[in-house]
Amino acid sequence: MVSDLEVEIVERKGKGHPDSLIDGASEAVSLALCKYYLDNFGAVLHHNVDKGILVGGRSEPKFGGGKVTEPIYIMVAGRATDFVPMNGQRNEVPVVEIAKEAIENFLENSVRYLDVRKHVRIETKIRQGSPDLISVFLRNREMPISNDTSIGVGFAPLSPTEKIIYEIEQLLNSAKFKKSHPEVGEDVKVMGMRVMKRLDVTVAAAMVSGLIPDASHYTSVIEDAKSKIDDLVSKSPLDVHVKVNSGDDLKRGSYYLTVTGTSAEQGDDGNTGRGNRVNGLISPMRQYSMEATAGKNPVNHTGKLFNALAVVAAERIVREVKGVREGYVRILSRIGNPIDRPQIASAAVVLERGTSLSRIRPEVESILDESLNGIRGVTKLILKQRIVLF
Repeated sequence: MVSDLEVEIVERKGKGHPDSLIDGASEAVSLALCKYYLDNFGAVLHHNVDKGILVGGRSEPKFGGGKVTEPIYIMVAGRATDFVPMNGQRNEVPVVEIAKEAIENFLENSVRYLDVRKHVRIETKIRQGSPDLISVFLRNREMPISNDTSIGVGFAPLSPTEKIIYEIEQLLNSAKFKKSHPEVGEDVKVMGMRVMKRLDVTVAAAMVSGLIPDASHYTSVIEDAKSKIDDLVSKSPLDVHVKVNSGDDLKRGSYYLTVTGTSAEQGDDGNTGRGNRVNGLISPMRQYSMEATAGKNPVNHTGKLFNALAVVAAERIVREVKGVREGYVRILSRIGNPIDRPQIASAAVVLERGTSLSRIRPEVESILDESLNGIRGVTKLILKQRIVLF
């Protein structure tokens, strides 16, 4: 198991990190397109808007105030059905308007002190999909056809290190914490390095300059945040040591201040697919796919579906098959095949002492078969935002 390794490194980029923001922008566009297609045509139509870039702006934060001097630039590109022939008419889909509104709404709900109309410039380059991929998407079959040859990988359960890293970011970005400590922005990055039983955690939290009158207040908030984290990790089986904003240089007056609560305002950039993997973590000691899940269509793009399905299947294997300590699921699609018929769906397991592979094999294979047969249920979960994608 990964928790038995001598060294383990885990990272989570919080919801206000530039990579998370551009992931969220791409996924917001996909969800908005899905809603429009379903409302107007009764089905999710072909689209993939998983090519996005965030170019950081410039700002001048200072204690008690500050300003954004150059806006953040966000570009989402890809392909989408922009017209549908129906009842002898050409029905136009306002893709650009849908996309821009979706990105604006996402940003407004993600970063409290970001004025989207003032601090962000949004652009889209979304074109009609290629005819061959559209035809694959629209083939009249009961089961959707894979529109890409993609790898999906998932694992379970999370290790104690992974749980701690995930939970720290969730704590600092929770509504309860923000109510008591509004000075802490949404751009929270958590990195953990475990050596044997000792876990060193580095937290970088962008602070909102307008809510912090002076250095003393800044220090007080950092100390409070560390105290809350220490309380959270106190019940961990690991020996956890936490540092918050360790890049600060108090003697030189250097602090992690931002006007809006995200480093995207002052030069930090982001790319769709560069941040957290499908379970919300970056775990380099694990098997995982490099596919960007955000922005891909949830009906037949296996780069999205198979990664989500692999996590769900791995969790079922660990939860339901007695004697399995850790499980990995790997699925490979082939363009043109039904999505429930991949080239391969395989599982690797770590077993408890005394458990034989021959005994658990039928149960594991049954779960894989059931998962693939029910793959369209994953689409519904994605549309309802019930699955962590980044």
